[in-house]
Amino acid sequence: MPRHEQLASQLDPSGTVLLTVECQQGVVGRDSALPELAAQARSSGALENIARLVEVAHAAGVQVIHAVAERRPDGRGAGSNAPLLRAVARLPVQQHSGSRAVRVAEPIEVADEDIVVRRLHGLSPIAGTEVDALLRGLGCRTLVVTGVSANVAIPNAVFDAVNLGYTAVVPADAIAGCPPSTPPR
Repeated sequence: MPRHEQLASQLDPSGTVLLTVECQQGVVGRDSALPELAAQARSSGALENIARLVEVAHAAGVQVIHAVAERRPDGRGAGSNAPLLRAVARLPVQQHSGSRAVRVAEPIEVADEDIVVRRLHGLSPIAGTEVDALLRGLGCRTLVVTGVSANVAIPNAVFDAVNLGYTAVVPADAIAGCPPSTPPR
């Protein structure tokens, strides 16, 4: 089967879910805690491409899940077992639950039928969250993974998805990371 036919069969709207990862104001927005990452997400076109994918998913009836990372103001539930997690606690813009920082960033539109999943710990938008149960309940077979960061949360999401039995598709122009890199084709 030619590659485009195989991809088309994997992206049947009834069995596909689009996942946006950490596409939130405090990460990729104008007041980001990680300005280099936000700049890369914007300058690379990834944020616009994610917004277009979300728009197309909505039009095609594909379920969209937005995975955001947040912390309670008191830090309860947040991990500190890795240098990256400890560094997050010291960032100038905190991703506090309920704050503007954890809202999905423009230009990505959140529709009424979208699901927003919040995590308080870890580096993966899937492991330790309700995402897997939601995907199973939605009849997902293929998970399209978009967002940031190309060197932390995106690989975590892909590994978790594959290990849980899903087919993972990562549009190379809908992810960003720091330092910027060109994903293998």
